[in-house]
Amino acid sequence: MFDIGFSELVVIALVALIVIGPERLPRVARTAGALLGRFQRYVNDVKSEVRREMELEDLKKFQSQLTEQMRDVEQTIHKELHSAEEVARGAVADVNAAVQVPVDEAASSVKSSIEALPAAESHNPAKPS
Repeated sequence: MFDIGFSELVVIALVALIVIGPERLPRVARTAGALLGRFQRYVNDVKSEVRREMELEDLKKFQSQLTEQMRDVEQTIHKELHSAEEVARGAVADVNAAVQVPVDEAASSVKSSIEALPAAESHNPAKPS
């Protein structure tokens, strides 16, 4: 934290011994140690809180990116499904058009055969009564 070497600590201790006196020095040292410990815990708490906030911000960014990518994928899927549906409709229309012509021809052939039946039965002399 601070760039204080051993020699500076010795000088500070000697000055404190002279200024404070030998009777009050242990009590002052305990109080200073407690305050220093409280200060270090406070700094560590602030650091961890800042770290948590940064991680939370990163997670929120990741979530927004993931949501955007999911929307893009969903739009792509919808486009592909729509184009596949159009292709399928076109294929069904082609099949219906291809099948409709022979069905129409077969229907007209069957219809003409059915119309021809009563005329053929009336000319048949071997018909049992």
